[in-house]
Amino acid sequence: MENTILIEITNQKALGILHELEELKLIKVLKRNTNPAKTKLSDKYRGSISKELAEELNEHIKQMRNEWNNI
Repeated sequence: MENTILIEITNQKALGILHELEELKLIKVLKRNTNPAKTKLSDKYRGSISKELAEELNEHIKQMRNEWNNI
């Protein structure tokens, strides 16, 4: 019986459990350390903060830049 599935490890403890299952010859790990497709940071973090907070942060950055330029 050969069924192949792809899983994403979200906790390091799960990786340890998988290795234990492999040692017991219950599963076989086919690939290790495969990197998912690269996503742009803008796509990854889009929507993580509210529009209002983003505007406040932009205003704060502008103020800090002005203060730095006035030194």
